[in-house]
Amino acid sequence: MTTSPPAPASDGGRSLFRHELYPYRGTEQFLSGTLAYVQEALEGGEAVVVAVPPDRASLLRDALGDEPAVTFVDTTTLGPNPGRLVGAWVTWMQERGEGDRPVRGIGETAWREARSAAHLSELRYHEWLLNRAFARSSAWSMLCPYDDAADDRSALETVSRCHPLIRQDGHYVRNEGYLTADEYPFEALSAACDPFQELSYTHGDLAAVRSKVAQCAADAGLLEEQQRRLAVAVTEIATNSIRHGGGRGTLRTWTQDATFVCEFRDAGYIPDVMAGRTRPSADQIGGRGLWLAQQLCDLVEIRSVRDHGTTIRLHVDVPR
Repeated sequence: MTTSPPAPASDGGRSLFRHELYPYRGTEQFLSGTLAYVQEALEGGEAVVVAVPPDRASLLRDALGDEPAVTFVDTTTLGPNPGRLVGAWVTWMQERGEGDRPVRGIGETAWREARSAAHLSELRYHEWLLNRAFARSSAWSMLCPYDDAADDRSALETVSRCHPLIRQDGHYVRNEGYLTADEYPFEALSAACDPFQELSYTHGDLAAVRSKVAQCAADAGLLEEQQRRLAVAVTEIATNSIRHGGGRGTLRTWTQDATFVCEFRDAGYIPDVMAGRTRPSADQIGGRGLWLAQQLCDLVEIRSVRDHGTTIRLHVDVPR
């Protein structure tokens, strides 16, 4: 099965995908909101896919019993990288939407388990990308519970900007603060941690790139299996630089906050914001490099600006 999402609507088009943020405080509010959402789905003959933290999943399981229309999935099997989540949701929704059956998702991101500022930024970006990935899907909708127990207004506002709708008192309302711009307003990438290693590369230099990364990764303390996986990702990204980024690029490596980082810079431009987020089809030519990098690394940051080039950072957690 080809797991590609529906084609995204243009910004001038009307999004059919219902993407709701549900701020709550405490288990009682969590249950009341999510159960009401599930009940709406069941009354409409819809299936439900639930991807929430284990403690929240237990609450819902106890409340719902063995309801056959509700499927619980374990996001921890995907690893820490938010770049794998869109592809996973496509698969889960398609599996439950047999015969064009409408499907509702309940997806709660573990925001407070973010491992770094970069990880938190990519979690927010994933929420925004869901709107693009499923924009023209009238059969899919998603509720995103958000634990607001800390009463952090700034954090809530930042997350809400990624959701066109907000659920209040059992109903959804339009979110006037939703980001509707063509491009996502990323936070600036942090500076490379000094000391860092740097290498310029071009045609015929892939072996040198792999060797440089292998030495730096070993010095950083990555396990051999991590090094092998990283070597594949590094080869893919450096090859993309040479083929599509002006024939050359610059590699930097450093270790920061128990994470080994490989940064690639080139003059190319990646116009597709979904690049690397969905599994390439079996007959697709090219386009697999970023997908592989997302599967092999613990975090991938992509910043690509027309006329300014592309920066890609591959993060691998250093064993403690």
